[in-house]
Amino acid sequence: MNTPIANGTVRVIDGVERIHYDGYWLKVYAPPADSLQAKKTLIGALTRRLFNHVEHGINIPGKRIGEARAAFEAETDPAHRRVKGAMLAGALFNRATDIFTKLVELQEQGVEIDQDNALMRECGQCLQESLTLGKLVLHRSGEEGIDELWGEPFRAFSIPVEAFYDSRYVKIAQTMRDIDRIAAEMITTLACNPLFEGIEPLIRRFADIAKVKCETLRTDDAIFDVWADFVVTSEALSAFTPHLPADATIDQRQLAAAGQRLIVQGRDLVTYITRARVPMPKSTREYIERCKVFEAACKTGVAGDALEPLP
Repeated sequence: MNTPIANGTVRVIDGVERIHYDGYWLKVYAPPADSLQAKKTLIGALTRRLFNHVEHGINIPGKRIGEARAAFEAETDPAHRRVKGAMLAGALFNRATDIFTKLVELQEQGVEIDQDNALMRECGQCLQESLTLGKLVLHRSGEEGIDELWGEPFRAFSIPVEAFYDSRYVKIAQTMRDIDRIAAEMITTLACNPLFEGIEPLIRRFADIAKVKCETLRTDDAIFDVWADFVVTSEALSAFTPHLPADATIDQRQLAAAGQRLIVQGRDLVTYITRARVPMPKSTREYIERCKVFEAACKTGVAGDALEPLP
């Protein structure tokens, strides 16, 4: 009987130091020393990462927080209020980053900054409120929002840098799990269908490279090969063409088109979570439901509901 491997176990595998979490061996990166400067750099990187993944138009400068709050509080239309709440979240996020940057600059000039400093408290309050409002913000694709991206800067602010790095391994493992779930569902749904013969190795290759991309930091020398592999395998998957017979029926053509949409949607979803390095459970669940509908349609040979996207 194999003894379960404890989370946090570190081993050198094929010359690379790796840490085990939830069944995955992840590449280890040494965290910087815990300091305000390190936290400033980390929060700055997390800020850029956040705005790179969320909907456009919410990267509001921190100095406009009063205007953003007034616009949000005055709005009564639910749809407009959501967007203005997202804009306020962005302003709060940037205000926190602005404050933290100045605190680090003061520390570099020899000014002692303790955790109970009024500006430190305001920084934490801004991050906390932006985390709450962040639930209103959508992913740039229009899919569900990613709450994790809003919570990370607050965690980076609140806990030691090393502890933050450790928490990221958990999220990366969870993301890899969902990459595998999506890939497995795509294979189950499509690979046994003659229309999509040959799709399985493309899906497996894409999922494998996606997991490598997920664990690889942009500062890693390997990123040039990793990103190129990720893009090329993504393009190969989305370029797959169903094998329609010359005398294909209307239903076959419709199923082929629906299956192609599933391939692209699955590719896109894996790309979103790979780049963000956090799961998107609602989008993943809805995608799997679409796969089930398509699979049922294939069994009857009638396109039917497979042509209708789920709400």
